[in-house]
Amino acid sequence: MNKTFKLGFLPVAIATGLAGCGVLPLQSADQNVVDALASQLDISYDVQTNHGAQEGLACQTMGAEWASCNNVIMTVVNEGEAVADNNWRIYLHSIRVILDVANEDFTIKHITGDLYELAPTASFKGFAKDETVEIPMIAEYWQLFETDFMPRAYVVAGDATPRAIDSLNTENVDAFVAEIEGNKWKRTPEDNNILATAASRFAKNSDVEALSESAIDVAIIPTPLKTRQMRGELNVASGFALSNNALDAEQLKAFETRAALLGVNTKGETALSITLDENAFSGEEAVSGAYKLAINAGGIEVLGFDSVGAFYGLQSLLALTEKGENATLPMVAIEDAPRFEYRGVMVDVGRNFHSKEAMLRTIDQMAAYKLNKLHLHLTDDEGWRLEIPGLPELTEVGSNRCHDLSETSCLLPQLGSGPTTDNFGSGFFSKADYVEILRHAKARGIEVIPEIDMPAHSRAAVVSMEARYSKYAEQGDLAKAEEFRLMDPLDTSNVTTVQLYDKRSFINPCMDSSLRFVDKVITEVKAMHAEAGMPLNTWHFGGDEAKNIKLNAGFQDINASEPVAWKGNIDMSKEDKPFAQSPMCQKMIAEGVAADFGHLPSYFAERVSSVVNAHGIENFQAWQDGLKYSKDASAFETENTRVNFWDVLYWGGDASAYDWASKGYDVIVSNPDYVYLDMPYEVDPKERGYYWATRATDTRKMFGFAPENLPQNAETSVDRDGNGFNGKGTVDHNQGFYGLSAQLWSETVRTDAQYEYMVFPRVIAAAERAWHKADWELDYQIGKAFNLDTNFVNKDAQLQDWTRFANVMGQREMAKLDAAGIQYRIPVPGAKVEAGKLHMNISMPGLPLQYSIDAGKTWIDYSAPVALDSNVNVKVRALSADKQREGRVVSL
Repeated sequence: MNKTFKLGFLPVAIATGLAGCGVLPLQSADQNVVDALASQLDISYDVQTNHGAQEGLACQTMGAEWASCNNVIMTVVNEGEAVADNNWRIYLHSIRVILDVANEDFTIKHITGDLYELAPTASFKGFAKDETVEIPMIAEYWQLFETDFMPRAYVVAGDATPRAIDSLNTENVDAFVAEIEGNKWKRTPEDNNILATAASRFAKNSDVEALSESAIDVAIIPTPLKTRQMRGELNVASGFALSNNALDAEQLKAFETRAALLGVNTKGETALSITLDENAFSGEEAVSGAYKLAINAGGIEVLGFDSVGAFYGLQSLLALTEKGENATLPMVAIEDAPRFEYRGVMVDVGRNFHSKEAMLRTIDQMAAYKLNKLHLHLTDDEGWRLEIPGLPELTEVGSNRCHDLSETSCLLPQLGSGPTTDNFGSGFFSKADYVEILRHAKARGIEVIPEIDMPAHSRAAVVSMEARYSKYAEQGDLAKAEEFRLMDPLDTSNVTTVQLYDKRSFINPCMDSSLRFVDKVITEVKAMHAEAGMPLNTWHFGGDEAKNIKLNAGFQDINASEPVAWKGNIDMSKEDKPFAQSPMCQKMIAEGVAADFGHLPSYFAERVSSVVNAHGIENFQAWQDGLKYSKDASAFETENTRVNFWDVLYWGGDASAYDWASKGYDVIVSNPDYVYLDMPYEVDPKERGYYWATRATDTRKMFGFAPENLPQNAETSVDRDGNGFNGKGTVDHNQGFYGLSAQLWSETVRTDAQYEYMVFPRVIAAAERAWHKADWELDYQIGKAFNLDTNFVNKDAQLQDWTRFANVMGQREMAKLDAAGIQYRIPVPGAKVEAGKLHMNISMPGLPLQYSIDAGKTWIDYSAPVALDSNVNVKVRALSADKQREGRVVSL
């Protein structure tokens, strides 16, 4: 990993130099103001309502999408001496469009993305000593989770060095966000979700019994295709003696590293043979990754269809292996093969960066649970995260976020990154880092799929190439300046993107320099893959959300002939489709190259696929909406065209997925409402995540997802508002999907610890569904309809399956995550007091439980219902499997 740390702007550099000479410089008046405000202002946020339209706010006339808005009071307390100066600005982050500031002493201005400038007006007389100022803010939509509020607002004045406000310079959002209570956690007053409380968790967990060790003796995650248990056990206390005719040196090292981590000796005495034989597999088992594992009195035999299969057989062996003087293995015969060829995890390192070390740990866990595709979302509006030889600006500018309004040295701060680069808002993988990631993945049977998102979500690239243009233009070399330029300088299109950027979020598809840029980046990335010994087989184009959100159905023109009360009023005449005011694109449309401006992103995808194909790359992959105006898969030049399908099921995704498959695309099921890892675990304002697709996805919900029969999920889950929905097979579909992928977007995920909290343990449930089709999953049928009132799914079988999985996780697998240093989310326990006794449970039986009756001063281990005094206040928590970390504390 390569991270850049900036000391600040010129005044800091001068100060450092003078201090080195033994001279303490005088600070400027502006710097004094910045330092005073940053250190003295205690800022907090308190949601007043998330139902503004119902409570009399003029959401519609303020132009809120779907006429929906909320009211939050920003309270500013000056905890120091008076600050009379008005020559300052506070830059703050808001993921919601701020429509109005209801305090005449302040104005608010949108800068870009989630960055806003709060400034005093002439009427503001400064912050008096100990003064409290309330600034009501009206914003679009709602703010239901504490992590909607971003940290690190910062102060700017004149040429002073910007400084983050101390009270907001924390990852602990509890410190500056008031409890979201009452009905304020509801998206609408009619929201039917169940708020997660100790009691509601207890009720939800109550059907999951704790199983004995013997009941899960031969259980493996993910579940094998066939398992036959025999009488007896094999003593393996001495460890294994390997006889290897299947794995290369790096694969063997990967296995031995995992074994050592789990305390398993690979230099012991029990015979362990590892061989390959394709002819030993037939039918659905004759695929890459298939294996057979036999444990009997004579020793252990792992037989792989290929080396990846042999490696997976060893992972299953480790899943069964205990350590210690009395370690034994059950005698079993296992035949196993993957359900899907593509079993993926997508990690967004663009919005916020995640370290190389975190990626290596993720790869280790993917291998342990037989996931085989690491899709790295390497670029977005907020950051470019991969060194590209020959284009240093991409990382010099595009990988850093800091306060530079010109954006010539860095991108502006976003998503709580603050004014400096010393956090995960900044950072990138060097070429050496990326090659190391590739080699680590290759040894574990994992393909790394790089995504360079375009033409939308490309602001980091566009701004970087504008900096390159300026550099060479100033040198008089216009040919070099324009070589990789990505923006038509004459494009005046007025566009607002999904995450509130302007036209600079888009790579212009009508410029030859855009394709030159694509070719250059592919060339360099392909060379890195070659150096690592992992051929570049798949190129991910991105392609998503190339649109102007102000042209969505949630808005209407201020002069609409038939206005409705539930849309925001805006002047539609000022809104453009992307590229509509680009002379270059206007010329192409006039020439009939594309049907209209809306078709340009799909047209660009087809052009990029030709570049990908010219590089000998077999697979072209994209988010499905980026290809929606192409005829079908035949429009692309690569051997295969794949789409990550991310339509929400209850908005029609239960049908549209099959339509994409019928058009010849390899469909990778990637539904936000079931396998997005950035959605909250629970309907609890204290959980992290965005929630536009669902209010909660816990491990159990992900485990219960039926990825091939999407309508079935309507019988076993609810929509965003906690209501039932209808699912029905409507598209003639006679071929299976290509794969399943779990996604982690990083808008609210800034640190590696937060990243691992969001991904683990629920990604292991996604691995289960990607590898194994459960008996309770029904086949897709045209005309078959599902909803909460139907009873086609065998709920008893599903519960039994989940109970097994949950017990294996709680009793075995979480301890392995601990050993690997994974900072997984510890489930919050359920609890209730009934008939004078405290009852506790947890979603993954086996994890330690504790309670406190003295406000958390001391904690007592819980094993069975315990009698309590009626007037005692009880707090509960769970621990990690190794008892080294505590989960979130809740009160009854």
